[in-house]
Amino acid sequence: MSSSGICFEFPVRVYYEDTDAGGVVYFANYMRFMERARTEWLRRLGFDQSELRERQGILFVVRGVEATYHRPARLDDALTVQSRLTSLSRVALRFDQSIEREGETLVSGSSDVICVGADSLRPSRMPEPLMRVLQEVASPGH
Repeated sequence: MSSSGICFEFPVRVYYEDTDAGGVVYFANYMRFMERARTEWLRRLGFDQSELRERQGILFVVRGVEATYHRPARLDDALTVQSRLTSLSRVALRFDQSIEREGETLVSGSSDVICVGADSLRPSRMPEPLMRVLQEVASPGH
């Protein structure tokens, strides 16, 4: 990950349910870890997704994900998910994310997230208070 912008770190412990029969994290579960990190990042900024749906009528949906798997995580590993907002528009966010174990990158990737209307599921502008906060934490050049 680049050093520009604000990086949010979220700890994750690998549980038995996250692994396959060999005790290795199942590939799709890394996406779950990244999703949790983005949700907690938003909460840390003061925006709860349930509240955004109820009060603002918006949801965030994943439009696309890219991931490169470098090394496997295993049962009981303590991981850190790093998330950085690298691109921002009125309706879209792009995150660079990585999953690390003791400083070693296991997975690196990006997630494209779109703001949609809760009822229509069509692209929708983010509320101004949310945009202001996101602009403050986005990497330069967003």
